[in-house]
Amino acid sequence: MGYSRAVVKGGWCFVSGVTGYDYATMVMPEGVADQGRNCFGTIGRVLAEAGFEMGDIVRVQYTVTDVALVDELVPVLGAFLGDVRPAATMVIAGLIRPEMKVEIEVTAFKG
Repeated sequence: MGYSRAVVKGGWCFVSGVTGYDYATMVMPEGVADQGRNCFGTIGRVLAEAGFEMGDIVRVQYTVTDVALVDELVPVLGAFLGDVRPAATMVIAGLIRPEMKVEIEVTAFKG
């Protein structure tokens, strides 16, 4: 399948869905909060490499595997994007591997 971690078009950066792996070790933490922190760590690095920053995020989609995990995840979301306040969607759905509990996709814009 064709895949890019991120695509930059003009002032836009589209970051593909990121799961909670620590990509340096390929270890997936068990808890959804730690997975969320890893997602944002990866997203931050990808945005920086593309010339963007977290404050440029205008859209985010969260996919969480179980509604019961949302309360544990929300403080992490607020810590990373609370001041940014992007348009957001949260979906409860399965992911491609059972250890994955959250996937986060963002769109950033530099106007």
